[in-house]
Amino acid sequence: MSSQYDFATADLIDIAPDTPSCETQLRHFGRRYRFCGRIRTVKCSRDNGLVKKLMNTHSDGEVLVVDGGGDLYSALMGDMIAGAGAANGWAGAVVFGAIRDNEAINTIDFGVKALGTNPRKSGKEGAGEVDVPVSFGGVTFTPGHYLYSDSDGILVSEQPFHQE
Repeated sequence: MSSQYDFATADLIDIAPDTPSCETQLRHFGRRYRFCGRIRTVKCSRDNGLVKKLMNTHSDGEVLVVDGGGDLYSALMGDMIAGAGAANGWAGAVVFGAIRDNEAINTIDFGVKALGTNPRKSGKEGAGEVDVPVSFGGVTFTPGHYLYSDSDGILVSEQPFHQE
């Protein structure tokens, strides 16, 4: 892994105590326990068409933040989408909703945080919005800002803590 993954959110917030920290307790999935990158966003409800589309495009290590409104009715990411994200250079994803195929995702070198799991597939219409600010857990996730995630939590910063 590159040196950009050599951080601890507890150390970062000690350095910059006003850094927004996500208060929502999310579960970790995937082999990558620590990930960071520029934020991209999808806002959607029970439809992962836009999530799939983005994860199947090239990334320079961005993190996709998916605002599913906290709905656990159906999964917004599964192993095929997570695998595509890993293969295309995404650092990880934060899903304010459910995922599925968690055992398979846990074998992928990819970081995922989500509220939980549900085996139900979501819609595939592509309804929603891309790269709009989304908010949950007391934090606004603004496209182009930076997200840092590890086992202690998630921080969001307008400027990077590391050299790009």
